[in-house]
Amino acid sequence: MTDGELQGQVALITGGGRGIGRNIAVELAGAGMKVAVTARSTGEIEETAAEVDGLAIQCDVSDRESVERMVAETEEKLGPLDLLVSNAGISLEEGAAWELDPDEWWRVFEVNVLGVYLCCRTVVPSMLGRGRGRIVNVASGAAYLPGSSSTAYSASKAAVHRFSETLANQLTGRVPVFSISPGLVKTRMTEPFGEDAPWTPPELAPRLVRALASGRLDELAGRYLHAEHDDVDALAARIDEILENDLNAIRLQR
Repeated sequence: MTDGELQGQVALITGGGRGIGRNIAVELAGAGMKVAVTARSTGEIEETAAEVDGLAIQCDVSDRESVERMVAETEEKLGPLDLLVSNAGISLEEGAAWELDPDEWWRVFEVNVLGVYLCCRTVVPSMLGRGRGRIVNVASGAAYLPGSSSTAYSASKAAVHRFSETLANQLTGRVPVFSISPGLVKTRMTEPFGEDAPWTPPELAPRLVRALASGRLDELAGRYLHAEHDDVDALAARIDEILENDLNAIRLQR
């Protein structure tokens, strides 16, 4: 499939009202895809949907019935789903782990991990039935980089990556599943890092998702792809090397 063949395909983006999700929605709509964006509140997703001539759907990704309604409405109004981008995520202003409210800590997992699982669980059967579809789950460098002090967010994103990799194994040859890091993109969530942080250009993650939607990188399903450090053309040229040497993988070294 070429990028031009994305015309008319259907993408669903969770957390699509602002930041990375909104940028992905704009990029995919620019490639000709029909786009649905979702979030728990409606104001921002309605603005994004208006900008991309798409569909806004209120959804709490941590609630099974809400997710199932979201997918059903997307397919009813736009058509069968070709791409799921599980981008919805939250963080927590963390101090010492033993001083945090357990319910607030666990809420990060409900959105970041259970939300990804519920979205994937809901779309996979119909993708298998049609013999097509792709899934992109947004993880984070916080899943593996040293020095993090955010116990809930970092642990949840590590879980997202591991879930994505094992789901990709189960779906080998049928539905490609990818785990990506968008880099450190300046959003409302990351503003506390300050102006001097090593910010990632915001256009890189959308470009990577667009390439994944096109099928160029299907052989790298289950690999960890970083929007800033993994140039799309370079990835495509290095597929054989990556597979042969088990690169773009998070592994324990002893």
